[in-house]
Amino acid sequence: QVQLVESGGGLVQPGGSLRLSCAASGNMFSIYAMGWYRQAPGKQRELVAAITILGSTNYADSAKGRFTISRDDGNNTMHLQMNSLKHEDAADYYCHAGLGGVLDYWGRGTQVAVSS
Repeated sequence: QVQLVESGGGLVQPGGSLRLSCAASGNMFSIYAMGWYRQAPGKQRELVAAITILGSTNYADSAKGRFTISRDDGNNTMHLQMNSLKHEDAADYYCHAGLGGVLDYWGRGTQVAVSS
């Protein structure tokens, strides 16, 4: 079993940056595909960025060019560097770990607020 804990959220002005982190406990972190999702009030949860076990990345169109996902298997962590933040990026951000559609783990989320 994998437990995921997000950190790094907070309040930032438009155009600012935040770096989210996801710390994983448990074994075999490196075998899981990882991803960041977000959910704004009244909206469905959506994929922001994903990274495979080989390090291939995928981004939502809204995140391309501004966000960078990375993983450090040696330290069981994943990060999301978010630059040029916009009001529409405000949401709760969730860390996800998945294994072949069979296992899915979620963190409790970290809140990102974008306001001047």
